[in-house]
Amino acid sequence: MDSWNEWVEQTLEKLESRKLLRSLRPIHLSDHNSHSDEFECFDGLRQWDRASVEVEISETTFQNWLQDIPSPGDDLGGSGVAYTEAGTSAGRFRKLILFSGNDYLGLSSHPSVIKAATQAVQKHGMGPRGSALICGYTNYHRLLESSLAELKSKEDCLLCPTGFSANMAFMTAVGNVSLLLAKDSQPSIDERVAVFSDALNHASIIDGIRLAEKQKSVAAFVYQHCDMHHLNELLTNCPMKKKVVITDSLFSMDGDFAPLVELVKLRKKHGFLLAIDDAHATFVCGKTGGGAAELFNCISDVDICIGTLSKAGGCHGGYIACSKKWKQLIQSRGRSFIFSTSTPVPIAAAAHAAVIVAKKEMWRRRAIWNRVQDFRDLTGIPITSPIISLIVGSEATALQASRHLLEFGFHITAIRPPTVAPNSCRLRIALSAAHTLDDVKNLTAALSQCINFSEIGFYCTSWNAARL
Repeated sequence: MDSWNEWVEQTLEKLESRKLLRSLRPIHLSDHNSHSDEFECFDGLRQWDRASVEVEISETTFQNWLQDIPSPGDDLGGSGVAYTEAGTSAGRFRKLILFSGNDYLGLSSHPSVIKAATQAVQKHGMGPRGSALICGYTNYHRLLESSLAELKSKEDCLLCPTGFSANMAFMTAVGNVSLLLAKDSQPSIDERVAVFSDALNHASIIDGIRLAEKQKSVAAFVYQHCDMHHLNELLTNCPMKKKVVITDSLFSMDGDFAPLVELVKLRKKHGFLLAIDDAHATFVCGKTGGGAAELFNCISDVDICIGTLSKAGGCHGGYIACSKKWKQLIQSRGRSFIFSTSTPVPIAAAAHAAVIVAKKEMWRRRAIWNRVQDFRDLTGIPITSPIISLIVGSEATALQASRHLLEFGFHITAIRPPTVAPNSCRLRIALSAAHTLDDVKNLTAALSQCINFSEIGFYCTSWNAARL
């Protein structure tokens, strides 16, 4: 990757000559927790973990959902007692088991995460006063960046307000490499960056590429989902020198992993920059929770790791783990980073606690993967991750199945267009370390009444094959 290192260095030199390099100026806030041993950890499931998978909805919301009536958002109702397990009214709320969230490890309700946020807000308020380049960057943010860089085995890390803005910032920074190194005011076709994107990449990647295309700084090539033969063909026939391949590591709507081992082989062959969006694998995959690259033993071959703290981190915010030079480039030219208010201090404090707890409480990763195995054993569906995509076809079928599960006390929404393609509507089930074996048994029993598992397994397999 010597070529990309040289291009980034040359781009930074251009920015410096034009006085366009931007630096972070940390504001010091006193009395913050900085040592990992200050965070209390536990060796198994506790009562508070259930708060991440047990929710209540009002009777009005319940009835509207059953009848597929759009909610205005004001039907939450007043205080009341949850319905009993038998479903008889004991108040104005119904308790549901949540199988549609992304809090994979149940960290949103962890005492250490809550304590970190509480202490920070009591000492410093919400903040953050402004954007990171003005006055919104503190030692809390720096501590979180350092912990994420260590987790991802990268030289440094840049926090962004969301995972969406992180992908947008990275793509616009990539486009600036061609804009700043062009011989003329506008880069020629050959001078642009060729970006190769998986067909099922997240919307934030797609929108980032589109913005860079509008600036005429990149040329986009979409390869068929996880199809390395197609990607190799596109790379081989591309005359552009500057190449980037970007992919989700674990796809949020299908639950399958990108073929990282094969991508690494292509990287060595073609010399492209490899970037992954590790949003749904971070903290969940790998021995230390380092994500998909750790799981597939290719950390050093992934150049840029983008992610979010709003999934298994149980908090909020995005990040880009990368080299120091890439960080300087992104913070200088990544528009969604530059022009966004920084992450609130209590959120940064909570997220740092979540990083430490996720790494230490290894039982949470074991628990979620046990639930994956439980679902596999109970249904015979060959799932490979905590994200289970049961494709049922039509919108009506998906909605009917979702309503059926609601009546049995499970919160699982029907995923419909434009999120997924027409006639590929599905139930998206997300497992959590806070789920128990009984939760999964009860869920699969309810599912079996509206879905034929043998047909779903065949349909999922054939449908994936048909897209390649």
